[in-house]
Amino acid sequence: METITKAVHDAVSAITGQDSNAQLVKKGDWVLLTGASGFVAAHCLTALLDAGYKVKCSVRSQEKADEIRKRRASHADKLDFVIVKDIVEPGAHDEAVKGVTAVVHTASPFTLDDKEDNRKYLLDPAIKGTVGVLESIVAHNPSIKRVVVTSSFAAMIDLSKGLRPGYTYSEADWNPITYDEAVKVKNGAAAYCASKKLAEKAAWDFVEERKPNFTVATICPPMVYGPLEHSARLDALNTSTADVYRLINGSCKTVPETSFYAWVDVRDVGVAHAAALNAPSDRYFITAGNFTYTQMCEIIARHFPQLVNSGMTPNPAGAPPPPEHYRVDNSRSRRVLGMSYRTLESCMIDLVNSLLKLKATEEGTHYEAAPVSVTDVRTGDEHRSHALPGTGLTGMGSAPKEWKETENLCDCKEGECKAGESSRKKCQGHMEGHSAPIVLNK
Repeated sequence: METITKAVHDAVSAITGQDSNAQLVKKGDWVLLTGASGFVAAHCLTALLDAGYKVKCSVRSQEKADEIRKRRASHADKLDFVIVKDIVEPGAHDEAVKGVTAVVHTASPFTLDDKEDNRKYLLDPAIKGTVGVLESIVAHNPSIKRVVVTSSFAAMIDLSKGLRPGYTYSEADWNPITYDEAVKVKNGAAAYCASKKLAEKAAWDFVEERKPNFTVATICPPMVYGPLEHSARLDALNTSTADVYRLINGSCKTVPETSFYAWVDVRDVGVAHAAALNAPSDRYFITAGNFTYTQMCEIIARHFPQLVNSGMTPNPAGAPPPPEHYRVDNSRSRRVLGMSYRTLESCMIDLVNSLLKLKATEEGTHYEAAPVSVTDVRTGDEHRSHALPGTGLTGMGSAPKEWKETENLCDCKEGECKAGESSRKKCQGHMEGHSAPIVLNK
């Protein structure tokens, strides 16, 4: 077995010119995170900091930089900022790429609305933005070894095949749409899917044709849901969060038809980006599996019955069963990146609490959520919502009785807090400290 392992290692090293056992990016290294003020990027930032990296954040304005700096005050010495006003401009990232070891490129538009000009609003920002970052690396920091690009299930799905009952999507699949077709298509969802496919393909083509010093890994999530960790307003929510907000604000009187039948928690997407910095150069389908809006509404009805009773959430009782649809294969991400995925239930609890908290804040009222206890599917442990970034379970209200009233600490036994003793900070109403699930005394 050792002989076979060595042969594989030597073969990989010969092909790539790199030691396959060597870490491309080490703890303490600087990583450029583009589009750092976005929904997904905020969770990538959390994962990168948790993994021990320092992060240079590219944002579109000083205001965005100040917002991140304020929210991440405890990591001030591990953050730097650079202003990139327009990612499509030639040389936009020339300064940004200097002084870093790797790049996580998340900046790209996400909208499913119909646009009058697909090239201007979707295709150019996605394609030129991605290629522009790679050009800047070659010209201004050729020592960079790894670029992780946020792609999408949109780059994999073949919309022309419909729901494809019996078919299973994996990293081997590519959206077949061409650039010329994408320019002309009138459907907003199809245009968005095209932009992600063409941008990812452009990254792989760049590496194949230019043979730079860096390698690429792409992260392909489907619908991404989860709690808000970036500055947000209810009237300007990111697309996927707005997709859920309509289920709790009275906009939908009946359960809507599901459009895309695969999902993932945004915190797992963040973890995947960090893991891909030192993983083999490849595509990674980051998904927790299939879902429907009916399942979402059922979870809301169980944990937030007042929303159904008041007509803010459509009653899922009697909703028609979904049609037969495709399945998804996340085995590569589990095997290579070591991914384990949060449940739809824990994701929805966190997201709804997050949105109700935001609504109360904007209205100047107080929102107090009852702590919710669920089993973490990844560990089998019972967890309660602690309202903390990255826990997988979030309650946005004041401290529950289980927390010590004298010190306002979580009631974990010494040595049992999964966040680590250094992170067991005072709760201050919603305990801004932990970065991992917490086991409560049973």
